[in-house]
Amino acid sequence: MKIIKDSVHDHISVDGVARDLVDTPAVQRLRRIAQLGTVSLVYPSANHTRFEHSLGVYHIACEALDHLGVEGKQADRVQAAAMLHDVGHGPFSHNLESLTHRRTGRYHDDVHTLLADGEVGDVLREHDIDPDAVADLVAGDGRFGQLVSGELDVDRMDYLVRDAHHTGVPYGTIDHGRLIRELVFVDDELVLDEGNVQAAESLLVARALMNPTVYSHSVARISKAMLRRASERLLESPEADVDAATLQRMDDYDLIVALRSCEATQEFSRRYDQRDLFKRAVWAEIDDVPGGVIEAEHEAIREFEQDIAVRADVDPSSVILDVPSRPSMTESSSRVMVNGDIRRLEQQSPLVEALRAAQYSQWRLGVYSPPELQERVGHAAVDVLGLDIDGALVSEVRDGLDTTLDQFAE
Repeated sequence: MKIIKDSVHDHISVDGVARDLVDTPAVQRLRRIAQLGTVSLVYPSANHTRFEHSLGVYHIACEALDHLGVEGKQADRVQAAAMLHDVGHGPFSHNLESLTHRRTGRYHDDVHTLLADGEVGDVLREHDIDPDAVADLVAGDGRFGQLVSGELDVDRMDYLVRDAHHTGVPYGTIDHGRLIRELVFVDDELVLDEGNVQAAESLLVARALMNPTVYSHSVARISKAMLRRASERLLESPEADVDAATLQRMDDYDLIVALRSCEATQEFSRRYDQRDLFKRAVWAEIDDVPGGVIEAEHEAIREFEQDIAVRADVDPSSVILDVPSRPSMTESSSRVMVNGDIRRLEQQSPLVEALRAAQYSQWRLGVYSPPELQERVGHAAVDVLGLDIDGALVSEVRDGLDTTLDQFAE
């Protein structure tokens, strides 16, 4: 058994198959992948990694298995899946997933090949565990897959608390101990037992507050968008000779070195190293954005960027269009027992609609450019995208006042 001191859970005991998995290259690689990607540019202490998060998920999974009375080989499989659930992540965690998925067809939780090969596969087979069964759990399949990847999963219970701890933001605080104690299986469905609507709401509220404060902070979004653009150029550069499959298996340091070494991405690398980021030229609410823009695929977004650059008479590399997906709240489908019935949280909690309304109001389309080009790019973006000019905010917020684009209109 190995005892590891953790900043969130204090002491974590790692035993059995998990003990052997910890020292495999695939798991050790997670030490070099930041849990929150570029968020450390906003919160300097947010330097925790996918490795420590994986240890935390394993720890909570062990607590949940003990509570549910799960033992033997099934417990070993779930513990292995908890330890391995993030090994499919590329550099900077989720930041580049949309880019690599377009080119490889794989998301981070599609780990069947990764778990079957190399030392991870050897360790699993030595413990008489089928790698495919573990990969299915990582993908959220089956009865126990809900525990690893679902609305009430141990992944969420760790990352909310861990991210809040390392950013210093208090909103992610949840009582994961109570959540674990109230988990039950009803007809193979993982639910919270009677009297725990508020416990389910706590997950929803924590996620809803952490999203605008941490995960979708404007600076985090700008730096992520710049990183995606630079990585796309890296893949397209004959000089770099990097394909998407190679990029997926890099760590953060590999990618930074590659970006610094490629002529096509050196300017981004300089900006990232010096935190000389683009600024918001437009920051538009969802009601001010045509549906055709919100639903646009990647190639259409690139065409919009080209058109904005032409209209503004700037280099295309000076324009980034950042269009989030429509607001969604998967946690609202968490199941709770109420008067003997299994109900979705959204059917039982009046908070859900309020939080959905808040999420809707927080949605923003962003157009980013170097500071000296903000006004030109902002005007051009409003014209090209057909935005409602009264609701599109110019990037900079000076002296605590939001400046609207109509104040710049000629």
